[in-house]
Amino acid sequence: MSNKTAVILFNLGGPDKISSVKPFLFNLFNDKAIISAPQPFRFFIAKLISGLREKKAQKIYSQISNKSPIVEITNSQARDLEKELSFCKEFKVFVAMRYWHPFVQETIKSIEEFAPNQIILLPLYPQYSTATTASSFDDFYKYFLKSTLYKKNVIVKKICCYFDNDDFIESHCELIKNSLNNYKENFANLRILFSAHGLPQKLIDQGDPYVYQIENTTKKIMSRFCEKNNYDEKEIDFRICYQSKVGPLKWTSPSLDYEVTRAALDDKNIAVIPIAFVSEHSETLVELDIEYKQKAQQLGIKKYIRIPALNINSYFIKSLANICLEASKENNISDFFNTRKCPQYCKKCPNKL
Repeated sequence: MSNKTAVILFNLGGPDKISSVKPFLFNLFNDKAIISAPQPFRFFIAKLISGLREKKAQKIYSQISNKSPIVEITNSQARDLEKELSFCKEFKVFVAMRYWHPFVQETIKSIEEFAPNQIILLPLYPQYSTATTASSFDDFYKYFLKSTLYKKNVIVKKICCYFDNDDFIESHCELIKNSLNNYKENFANLRILFSAHGLPQKLIDQGDPYVYQIENTTKKIMSRFCEKNNYDEKEIDFRICYQSKVGPLKWTSPSLDYEVTRAALDDKNIAVIPIAFVSEHSETLVELDIEYKQKAQQLGIKKYIRIPALNINSYFIKSLANICLEASKENNISDFFNTRKCPQYCKKCPNKL
């Protein structure tokens, strides 16, 4: 019997050219995890929003080579992860995007050719949310049930989150230290802003653990960073905030916009950390690097530092490898079809969906 493991790295995806922007947006807003309206209403809403937002989104991507780099970076993460796992039994790492190519149905066809005896679902969303992780898992199961993999009883194991994984935390600490090494001024003049992609507040009120996990990731990073670098944690000024709000609904707060303005009023320099993004894409390269940097300068903030996303940081890749190895040995495969619960989620988070 073969002893092969397929690992699927899930991410949101992004347009690969300017003409892909509109269909990418349509796929995004046609997801019931994003807009909960039933069909066919959701279809028409997605058509409307993608049409209205097309030009604005195209302008954003025109600033970063007319496309999103997320697939290329995810492919690099997959290659490095496969290399990290090569010393062990046979692993092959695949990539599946939620809203643009390669779609999960394409990835499943490639996995069928690989013919593994088990599959590990590994989202590149460290913090669990129904809008990201659960949506990707739902999409996978939809096509998996139609595949030869299901008919052959291939085992599927899912990783729901790793927001407090030690090596994941270490990867952030390393990037923060490297980015602030050249900061010559007193840390008392610096405010660190941990910025996560926002969500409609109603999802959090319904029990989504995303905010809880963002807060715990941040606490662990600051605790580890201060311990390793001999800082008094009480003397480091840091805040959690949320970016990329879309639509009229109330979103998680405070917003990054609010915190940048507040930092200016408090005469603080700022360092922005993309805490929920593990790869560079439009929200980091345009929103953080261009738009908020310009806002900070206009408000009179003297120094604006942006900590890089994790990308292929060695500690991050190591964390993913260890997660895969642990999952590959795990015998408990409970709640197979329940994409909103898993052993890690149920043990670590107080909320229940």
